[in-house]
Amino acid sequence: MTNINHITAMSELRAALKKFSQERDWEQFHTSKNLAMALSVEVAEIVEMFQWLTSDESETLNPEQSLHLAEEVGDVMIYLTMLAAKYNLDPIECARSKMVKNSRKYPAKPK
Repeated sequence: MTNINHITAMSELRAALKKFSQERDWEQFHTSKNLAMALSVEVAEIVEMFQWLTSDESETLNPEQSLHLAEEVGDVMIYLTMLAAKYNLDPIECARSKMVKNSRKYPAKPK
């Protein structure tokens, strides 16, 4: 079941990203290839944040690290949303569908 708040939030994000890109004439650069590459770079920036931290350190980020992570997560969401929009995909619905598929493929063990 789709949540109406989710639909509104995703629609608003898509519209805001489209407007932002149009105002700067950036849509010409937002090919599927370029968006996928940019998404990969932003994910790599998150990986780089954690690269040399111990497992314990990675679970307790300081405020500066948390802010940096939030910014990178924002970048990832932006590029993912823009790429998905090119194919009329809703990332939240894609994740839900994949979770259903994964639950069938990897059923929980009874306790």
